[in-house]
Amino acid sequence: MDHSISTLIDSEFKKDVYQGLTAHPKFLLSKYIYDSQGDRLFQEIMKLPEYYLTNAEFEIFQRSKREICALFEAEDGFDLIELGAGDGKKTKVLLQYLMDNGNNFSYKPIDISENAIQNLESSLKNELPKLDVSAEIGSYFEVLDRLQKSNQRKKVILFLGSNIGNLLHPKAIEFLKGIGGCMNKDDLLFVGFDQKKDPQTILDAYNDPAGVTAAFNKNLLSRINSELGGNFDLDHFKHWEVYDPESGTAKSYLVSTKQQQVIIDELELIVDFEAWESIHTEISQKYDDRTIEWLAEQSGLRIETSFEDSNKLYRNYAFRSTI
Repeated sequence: MDHSISTLIDSEFKKDVYQGLTAHPKFLLSKYIYDSQGDRLFQEIMKLPEYYLTNAEFEIFQRSKREICALFEAEDGFDLIELGAGDGKKTKVLLQYLMDNGNNFSYKPIDISENAIQNLESSLKNELPKLDVSAEIGSYFEVLDRLQKSNQRKKVILFLGSNIGNLLHPKAIEFLKGIGGCMNKDDLLFVGFDQKKDPQTILDAYNDPAGVTAAFNKNLLSRINSELGGNFDLDHFKHWEVYDPESGTAKSYLVSTKQQQVIIDELELIVDFEAWESIHTEISQKYDDRTIEWLAEQSGLRIETSFEDSNKLYRNYAFRSTI
């Protein structure tokens, strides 16, 4: 394929799939799970009793919305920017409180999923029709950089749902440094971190008995089939979850249950799988206070305060930039 790689691989999705499935060990990037089907499956995951993260963060917002929103306030108003906004369920608690209390602000949700942004805009029009909303689809840093240059009023940047956990520590530091570089001295970064806890609780959250998380991960293969002309047989791949309590890293895999070949027409690629060979699809990092303090120090951030749910499963941290 080398002679034609530059002409065949003409999109980021194609390039990343080609790179991941020709690597050893194989991997696929979790961001590509989120098409309309992936978004729908993630909504189901968030409703599962085993998936504690959503309810824990929702409880924090319900209990501490006054204290949280007090951190956001600014004399000239502020822009509330949410990275990876999704359905906005938890954020709506804060939005409603801010509007009820007459705060001068605009809400700018950003998400890689066009489907998620369209659904969020539609629900906000119905639930909070007077809210000033300016949604964007695409890369976080492009939007943040543009906002920094175009508007000097305070920015409050939300990164919720333990989305930071999709990055191993070196990448998380790089990501946080990038955000810090877009922040002025009065700006605030508000991030959700899932805490280390009983390993079984974590495994159950990512390997539910109903198989929703398995279907969510397999949506990567479905997208390759539908968009790139692949012929993955989803029944011949098994979802597998592991958690290392020492590092705090949960990892998701799709494991080939037999020796097989997969053809991807758009890439003119044949992928060989040995029996029980894996594709790494997701990580979900868990944290303790010491690790978060270290991440902040390495990223040029200062911890302002934090909020915890009643079961001590999850925390939201407010940071300011020291750069």
